[in-house]
Amino acid sequence: MTYPASTLILTASDLDKVQVTSGDVLSAVETAYDALSSGHSINPGKLTVAPGDRRSVAYSMLARDGHSETVAFKTSFKFDPHRDRTRKRYYTTLSLYDDTTGAPIALMDCGRIGALRTPAVSGLLIRGCAVPDASTVLVVGSGTQGRFALPLALAAHPQFTDLELFATHPDGIAAVQDELARQCPGRTVRISTDLEESVRRADVILAVAGEATPADIPSEWIRPGAVTILVGYGLSASTLSDADYVVATSAEQMRTTGTDMAGPDGVLRGVDAELPDILAGRARARRTPHDRVFAYNSGLVVTDIALGLLFVDKAREQGLGSTLDLWS
Repeated sequence: MTYPASTLILTASDLDKVQVTSGDVLSAVETAYDALSSGHSINPGKLTVAPGDRRSVAYSMLARDGHSETVAFKTSFKFDPHRDRTRKRYYTTLSLYDDTTGAPIALMDCGRIGALRTPAVSGLLIRGCAVPDASTVLVVGSGTQGRFALPLALAAHPQFTDLELFATHPDGIAAVQDELARQCPGRTVRISTDLEESVRRADVILAVAGEATPADIPSEWIRPGAVTILVGYGLSASTLSDADYVVATSAEQMRTTGTDMAGPDGVLRGVDAELPDILAGRARARRTPHDRVFAYNSGLVVTDIALGLLFVDKAREQGLGSTLDLWS
């Protein structure tokens, strides 16, 4: 039997040293969506398991990216029995295989890739769904997703002039400010002290907060024409059930992971369009400029593949990582 070549192992600390721009990230994710919308990629729904008390949740995901001809397996495990961000345990991995040679490419921590992929997808949702003159974006939450939300939103829609953040953790707020200053010199973010007032003037709302957030934005605060994008928490179920138009990265995944957004009757609102079809011009992002659009951002592994390969190439250029002869 002939065994494949060594696997490149990239740890979290290796990946932290890799330098990529918001433009690099946005371009890689958009290319992955192009291949998916054209039918060249395959991205089945995720599998999930959780105990009855919800102290943990685990996901298993598989995909094939037709653009790069790469197969990936992704795993995700979160252990959070006390709903306490300081004690939460979260582990996620990505393994990549070359579907032209059969060789393994890499096994890596997927934390940073997910931290960048998700706000990049939000950027594409903004580009596709926001009204052209959208000028105000509000980020709700200052965790990992909140830290990268504004640079990628600006990469997708440079027309934003007013940036706002609603958050409750001083360290998180400082991290958001520092990342914005690093990636977008000269841009500043206003810290919201009145969530309702901030929501009512926002053209785009990015809800990226953790489960313990006090934010629970109701639909009546959303202005006509605004886009609300749900990544984590911060929106009430009414923002979905009362929306004029609903977009999802994947309707199937929304049915799996979005059950907490079901209406009072326990029914989850259906999806009007999926992001890959919007980007390909096969579906509308809204019916009218006054539609209040709800967008559900759930991760697709084809986008992790695209970013994973980007990081692998950059890591090799920098001599990062180690090799593992797992099959020797």
